[in-house]
Amino acid sequence: MALAMLLAQAGCTAGGSAPPPPPRGGGPTIVSLNPCSDAILAEVADPAQIRGLSRYSSDPAQSSMDAGLARRFPALSGAVEGVLAARPDVTVASVYTDPASLAAMRRLGLRVETVTIANSLAEARDQVRQLAALAGHPDRGEALVARIDRAIAAAAPPQGARPIATVLWEPGGIVPGRETLVSDAMARAGFSNFSAQRGLGQAQRLPLERMLADPPRLILAVGGDAGSVPDDDRLLVHPALAALKGTAHATLAPNLIFCGGPTIPRLMARLAQVRRQVEQAR
Repeated sequence: MALAMLLAQAGCTAGGSAPPPPPRGGGPTIVSLNPCSDAILAEVADPAQIRGLSRYSSDPAQSSMDAGLARRFPALSGAVEGVLAARPDVTVASVYTDPASLAAMRRLGLRVETVTIANSLAEARDQVRQLAALAGHPDRGEALVARIDRAIAAAAPPQGARPIATVLWEPGGIVPGRETLVSDAMARAGFSNFSAQRGLGQAQRLPLERMLADPPRLILAVGGDAGSVPDDDRLLVHPALAALKGTAHATLAPNLIFCGGPTIPRLMARLAQVRRQVEQAR
C-alpha cells in the first residue's frame, strides 16, 4: 500500500502540477541530496537539468555554494516522496544517506548514484569529473578541474619555505586527521597539520594541555569572521593560550573545509592569505 501511495505521489509535484519538462539541451535531469554534489552540479549541469538540491545549500551557514543560487532550485529534505515528485533521471546521494531511503528509491525504479567524501585533492578532482560525466558535460568538469589546479598552484609557498605548524581547530577542539581534503590543501599551501603529525585522527579532540606543551606556530580556527575568534569556542580565549606569544591566530569559514569542487579555489586563496599574514608577522 505504501509503495502504491508513493507511486501515485510521483505523478504530481507538491503543488499538484506536472513535473517540469526535460531540458532541451540534452543530459539527464538530476536531483542532488548532498551539499557537496550540489555545488559541483550547479557548475557543470544546465540549470534546467537540476530538479532539486539538498536543503542545506539554501542555508548560508551550511552551504558550500552561493545560497542565493541554491534557492533558485527546489530544496529537498531527502525524503523519498520529494525525490519521486521531482521525477529525476538520476538522483545523487551520499554514501552516508540513510540505507533504507536509498533502498526505497531503487525499489521504486529510481537511478541512484552515490558520492563519497573526497579525502584528498586528487579525489576531489575525480569527483568533479564523475559528476560532470553524469550530467553529460565532461568538458565543464575539465574546466572546473583546471580552475582548481590554477588555485592550488597560486597558493603554493615560495620554494624552500618551511611549512607552518598549524592546528586546524574546529569547535570544541576537534581536529582533522592526515588523510582529509583540508589537510591535503594545507600541505599544498605551506602548512603542516600539527595534530595529524602527532598521531591524532579525523574528528579527534586535541587536549589544550598538549597544545600548551608543544605550541603550534598557528591556530587556524573554523568559524567567526576573518581575524576574529569564534564566539562559541571558549577554549580559544583561554588565558593559557593567550600567553603563547609565538602562536598566531586566524580563522577559516566553516563552509570551506568539508567539500571539494568549486570550494577548493576559495579555500586555497584563504590559506595563501593566512600564510602571508603569518610570515609578515614574524
